[in-house]
Amino acid sequence: MVFTIGLVVAEVFGGIIGRSVALLNDAVHNLSDVPALGISYLAMHWAARPADSEKTYGYHRAGTLAAFTNSFVLVLLSLWLGYEAIERFRSPVQVVESWMIWTSVAALAVNGGITLALVRGRGDLNLRAILIHNFGDAISNIAIIVGAIFIRMTGAHWIDPLLGLGIGILVLWSSIGVLRESSHLLLEGRPRGLHVAEVARAILTVEGVEEVHDVHLWSLGGGHNALSLHARIPDMHLDECERLLEAIRQIAAEQFQIEHTTVQLERAGLPAKSGYVMPEPAKK
Repeated sequence: MVFTIGLVVAEVFGGIIGRSVALLNDAVHNLSDVPALGISYLAMHWAARPADSEKTYGYHRAGTLAAFTNSFVLVLLSLWLGYEAIERFRSPVQVVESWMIWTSVAALAVNGGITLALVRGRGDLNLRAILIHNFGDAISNIAIIVGAIFIRMTGAHWIDPLLGLGIGILVLWSSIGVLRESSHLLLEGRPRGLHVAEVARAILTVEGVEEVHDVHLWSLGGGHNALSLHARIPDMHLDECERLLEAIRQIAAEQFQIEHTTVQLERAGLPAKSGYVMPEPAKK
């Protein structure tokens, strides 16, 4: 995080002195790495904090909230810098190629070093996301270096705003993806890869479960998923109910990686709800 913040400051300084909108856009691109690194670091620590009387589900959503805020700010910044790049097409500005080249070389060293440092941790989802992000930053640095060399050779200063616009679009695209995903989680959306009907059908395989309805799936953040449902069962002893509940929790955990399951049992024979019902056995 320290190296990345220093890199952002250097690129802003180099972009202003060198009059390069591409460097300024890349500074915003690298700025998006700072909250990504911070969120990843805090998520590992906050996820370990126990739930309390105020945060009864724990602190998993803190990272999601930070991701939503950061991505929203980055969307606004990328739109503003995209506008600046378009203005450069209308009113070209002579850039200082040496500032573009040497600042981008320093940026490539930092982003390349961070990428190589994270290769060993690519099995972890959080670290893999940061690895991909920094690899994209390194590609942007190479593009700016090549663009600056072409500007020096040809004098085509329109290359700088073209690079700036391309990097701005890249930042906008990645930020909108994070914004969409984080808002989906904050609105209690269904976790990616989980389907209500599929979960309900799996639970109906538990002996004694005749109907499942009011099925809700949501994510607490950080890959921690939760499930609540109503299950209709015939009259049975309490110890049989405990066996049934444990079987439902086991299916949710093993087949769908759901950590928190809440089940409300209801007596069969009541009017049917609009839910998932165990199919009748085929007639011989």
